[in-house]
Amino acid sequence: MAAALISLVLLGCHTPAMPLKPAASEHTIYDFKMKNIDGQDVSLRKYRGKVILVVNVASKCGFTPQYAGLEKLYEEKKGQGLVILGFPANNFGSQEPGTDSEIKEFCSSKYMVTFPMFSKISVKGDDEHPLYKWLIANSDRQNDIEWNFTKFVIARDGTVFKRFVSKDSPDSPQLLQALDEALAAK
Repeated sequence: MAAALISLVLLGCHTPAMPLKPAASEHTIYDFKMKNIDGQDVSLRKYRGKVILVVNVASKCGFTPQYAGLEKLYEEKKGQGLVILGFPANNFGSQEPGTDSEIKEFCSSKYMVTFPMFSKISVKGDDEHPLYKWLIANSDRQNDIEWNFTKFVIARDGTVFKRFVSKDSPDSPQLLQALDEALAAK
């Protein structure tokens, strides 16, 4: 049956009895190269073997105080292999209007952020960054990003483990449980 389906897919056709589903991506987060907040290229392979929490952030959002919780979480769990990656995005209500240097200054002076921050990207729409297309396609919920501070837990093997919404704060029991599960896996 699987061989027949593969043959039909390769031929570009399928039957109504065998609907096609999007295939799980063979890629991992390590396949992406991003610009950090200072404009330098960073291969996400740098974080191989770590549990990664990817967050789209904004400086003028009602959820912006989550920066403090994210930094606390990073300080508490980085020794266990957690890294948090912040991706500024201006997709929601123009709540991240600043330049990368302004965002960096805001994060370091207001919230003492030490976790890695990246250059501003788009997390939805026609100009959605390929990283976010991959995150969404490989998460447990494949709908668009709803708002700032959406969180993706990435397992040590570079695959999406779990997705959380903005209201799931960095100290929410569900997020902490998912991080602990991912950190415990070797």
